[in-house]
Amino acid sequence: MSGSLLRSVCTAALAAATALAAVPAAAEPATDPPANLAGMLTQLQTLYRQAEQAGETYNAMEEELTRQRAETARLGRELAKARKALTMSRGEAGRLARLQYQGQSELSAYLQLLLARNPRQALDQDHLIERAAVERLATTARLETGTRRAAGLEAASRKALHNEQTLAARRKKASEAATAKLRAVEAMLASLSPEQIASLAALEQSGTDTAQEELIASGALAGDRTPTEEGEEALRYAVRQIGKPYLWGAEGPQSYDCSGLTSRAWATAGREIPRTSQEQWEELPKVPLRSLRPGDLVVYFPEATHVAIYLGSGMVVHAPRPGATVKVSPIAANPLLGAVRPDPDGSPVSSYTPPPLPDGATAGPDTGYSGAEPPDDAAETSAGRRSAFG
Repeated sequence: MSGSLLRSVCTAALAAATALAAVPAAAEPATDPPANLAGMLTQLQTLYRQAEQAGETYNAMEEELTRQRAETARLGRELAKARKALTMSRGEAGRLARLQYQGQSELSAYLQLLLARNPRQALDQDHLIERAAVERLATTARLETGTRRAAGLEAASRKALHNEQTLAARRKKASEAATAKLRAVEAMLASLSPEQIASLAALEQSGTDTAQEELIASGALAGDRTPTEEGEEALRYAVRQIGKPYLWGAEGPQSYDCSGLTSRAWATAGREIPRTSQEQWEELPKVPLRSLRPGDLVVYFPEATHVAIYLGSGMVVHAPRPGATVKVSPIAANPLLGAVRPDPDGSPVSSYTPPPLPDGATAGPDTGYSGAEPPDDAAETSAGRRSAFG
């Protein structure tokens, strides 16, 4: 990761914050960077992680708000229909009431029946009495049912509108939280010298190299596996996005965040999957790394705040973080949580050739928003990484 690329994170973070936050959030107080290099990297990674968590929360709120708005609109349409039907039922009930007041109800017809001299006329009149009674009962029933339905829909509509307003407020709060975290990243990077930035880049790359070597040595990725047709199509879509910029909350086609890329890739392949990395982790079937096939999604960090799509041969395609672009990285560039499969019912193709990569596909930072602060004991770090290999 070059110094110029790291410094570009400042600009990207501020641009993302400005684009996505309608009301500027108060920037968090800048914290003096730690004196030691490892501490600086940990602090920077922690800020990235907090920003990613807030960003994915925003994405989830956006999805939920969209669904709630659709439900509110549906209830509004149903309520309008119910009110129209209720108006018609009330009109019919009023007509029957007027007839009864004017002496034209079934009671007056019954009196006419008693006084009738013609038996057939009496029978016909009896039939009319029955029909009138049935009509009156049906009208009354429709009026009662319509009243209850309209009242229920009115209550549901008020609740849906309240839920919509609550979700909008939560979305705004998530946007402001992510904006503040991104500004904290900007402030910290701006406080670093070019030498410190270069040293951080080298330390970060060293950690990636070590983690990848440990994963390969574990044998978890041994063997050749092929994707399904859908998985291959999703993967080829992701590869075509290489070089496009990361933008918080974006899902294409010009820019992406991590889960925006994976969800759009699979949607293009004809399979809708959840929007956020947390939802993808929670809702899609999990698979062990020893069964990983191209097209599967690899999820990172304890909170499932980063996701990539597996390319094969120990590499993934992902949108790492602000200031970076969609790229190919080692699968172990971030702390592994596990893997999920969007198409567990699909059959792998008989042969697979990974899509050709454009020039510079592996250039730039590998790590996404980083996970928990590394433990003091390096052995504990290695053990934690191996625990995800199963």
